[in-house]
Amino acid sequence: MLHVAHPSRGLSLRDILPRTQFFGGDNIYVRSVCSDSRQCREGDLFVALVGMADDGHDHIATALERGATAIVAERLLPTSAPLCVVDDTREAFGRICQALAGNPAEKLPTIGVTGSIGKTVTSMLLASIFEAAGSNVGVTSTIAHSDSIDMSPAAQTTPPPAEMATWLARMAGCDCAAAILELSSQALADRRLTGIRLDAAVITNVRRDHLDLHGTRDNYRRAKGRILDLLKDDGFAVVNIDDPGVREIAEQATRPLITVGIDEPADISATSLEQHPGEQSFLITAGNETAAVRSRMVGNQHVYNCLSAAAVGMVVGLDLATVVRGLEAVERVPGRMEPVDAGQPFQVYVDYARTADALALCLSTVRKLTTGRVICVYGAPGDAPANCRPQMGRVAERFADINIITSNDPGWERPLDVANDTLDGYKRPAKAQISPDRSRAIELAISLARPGDAVVITGKGHHQTQTIRNETFVFDDAETARHAIRQWDEESQQAPDGLATLRIRRDIA
Repeated sequence: MLHVAHPSRGLSLRDILPRTQFFGGDNIYVRSVCSDSRQCREGDLFVALVGMADDGHDHIATALERGATAIVAERLLPTSAPLCVVDDTREAFGRICQALAGNPAEKLPTIGVTGSIGKTVTSMLLASIFEAAGSNVGVTSTIAHSDSIDMSPAAQTTPPPAEMATWLARMAGCDCAAAILELSSQALADRRLTGIRLDAAVITNVRRDHLDLHGTRDNYRRAKGRILDLLKDDGFAVVNIDDPGVREIAEQATRPLITVGIDEPADISATSLEQHPGEQSFLITAGNETAAVRSRMVGNQHVYNCLSAAAVGMVVGLDLATVVRGLEAVERVPGRMEPVDAGQPFQVYVDYARTADALALCLSTVRKLTTGRVICVYGAPGDAPANCRPQMGRVAERFADINIITSNDPGWERPLDVANDTLDGYKRPAKAQISPDRSRAIELAISLARPGDAVVITGKGHHQTQTIRNETFVFDDAETARHAIRQWDEESQQAPDGLATLRIRRDIA
């Protein structure tokens, strides 16, 4: 819910939504707005949103009973309350929220970042580049939202319109040099960004993802492509020209494009120099300028993320040296190919990968950096679409030497049912091991590791809770791995051959 203090009558809805019809009066003045009938308060304007599972038009009576004094809807309603009829209440709600907040996106450069993989890291890299230039920045991302002074954990990647407007107002109030917004495909499809115009848009890649929400790959690609519709007339887009899905979107672009790539010719490109399990270096080339980047984060996807962030930084006028300082300052992003180092002679990574494409990218990256075996702990979330599970199983069987299927927020589903669905993707199901208890699955993976191996723990990333049935528990993959490594180390000191053998195989079923 948003409130405005001035003018005393509130804001004119006719000014905010000029091409609409009013009934029960020739205008509505709004001081506060709400889209949840259960949360309405005295004097609110209620906006009836139409969702996939619910229709706000069915709850008009509740909103009025709780104190709403006017309604925004998509059709005429049998009510004596002042009514504004619009074509799309979601778009109207976004515009009203931004207007009540003072249209903060007009007061600071706004950068949107979307993509199937890499948008969180790209957002963090962009923030670091601006900070390297001595500027404060605000960020809304999957991990947290920040106005450059205060930070709050994120309930969802892209905040709903009222919350987004509040964060943008806070960023403007903190004199941020830019607002960096991580945009999910669902937020773009739901038009949560209506009322916000972007100075720059970044598309990292477009894979097969969220088909449970969008239905088809074309719908998903169109949802991602909506970020270009949000650009200002003088805005620009940064696109990964190596990605086929991004190229399809770029072909429809009407704004200037800055291309980045490794394989295809691009405005800003990269050449790999060295890659090691805990570090990589590469050259960034932009026109006649070239600079070396040394990063603690590994893999080609991170190089693409760096290129996208560098492109924005350079277009807004920052020099390449400053850009490189910002890129190198990001040594880790929680749950994104995050190394867990407790002195063990093998690599351990924690990654958010919870789809088949993300898991394939993660495991293929680790495979290139590992001289030994790849041991993967993974599990499909309980709310994942049914076809996601066997797809993840196929990927794990192909890219990992040892597969351990475990629980990942199963909710009310039985963990073994989720695991059995995942096994349907295997050609040789006997290759997989099932350990429903996630902590024991991580302990098992660590116990099996030998010098030169890599253990990859995927699915939860930065999240530090696990939900089983209706209970939520504190659970941190990285901390659980550190505990298992300490246990491995203690037992390895006692074992004659120096290798730990933890007695947890009884949990495999």
